[in-house]
Amino acid sequence: MPQPLVHFRDLGLKDYRETWDLQTELHSAAVARKRENRQREKEGKPLMQQEHHLLFVEHPPVYTLGKTGSMDHLLLNESQLAEQGFTFYEINRGGDITYHGPGQLVAYPIFDLAEFFEDVHRYVRSLEEVVIRTLAEYDIAAERDEGYTGVWLPGDAGRRQPRRKICAIGVHLSRWTTLHGFAFNIRPNLTHFGNIIPCGIAESDRSVTSLSVELGRPVELAEVKPIVQRHFQEVFGFSLD
Repeated sequence: MPQPLVHFRDLGLKDYRETWDLQTELHSAAVARKRENRQREKEGKPLMQQEHHLLFVEHPPVYTLGKTGSMDHLLLNESQLAEQGFTFYEINRGGDITYHGPGQLVAYPIFDLAEFFEDVHRYVRSLEEVVIRTLAEYDIAAERDEGYTGVWLPGDAGRRQPRRKICAIGVHLSRWTTLHGFAFNIRPNLTHFGNIIPCGIAESDRSVTSLSVELGRPVELAEVKPIVQRHFQEVFGFSLD
């Protein structure tokens, strides 16, 4: 069976609402094509090739609240958000509240999992694996946390270092077709996470970090993107267009 073909786009810095609209448009088209192929199969007609997409993007500063999240985890009111230059959206992904901003690599796969594997748990673990393998190339041993989705770095009690989240994940599936994805902290302004309770996690022994902080040097997204892209292909097994 041939590998799925994924159309890749690097959107650069793009407004969150515009990107969400683009995701929705691509998702709707993929679901429509899936329905059309089911009808064609019944009628004995040739099937159309399904279209999968992988978007890379940075967003201007924005907070997003997932459908299982709590508004109490946003620590700014509406006027404070506007004064400080943030936007805010309630969206249809899973998870709680998170921050997106410049210096963060956000990846949005729009995949019809019928052509990969129909397993939500495996899908989320695969997204984590992409980031874990990327960090390994920087000699950073990242890991999963049994209680929390995302990618974490282990704490070190001797150095008074808490467990640190370096990548947040929140997804939505409809008709086995994916929306949303992950936010990988490369060199964002980490103080912006102080305006929320990130992902609803308030424990004092957990914090947020970035690749630049962990390496002790500024890292540009342009350096990391091809590595992440390569590991996407390896983990999910697709060809890029």
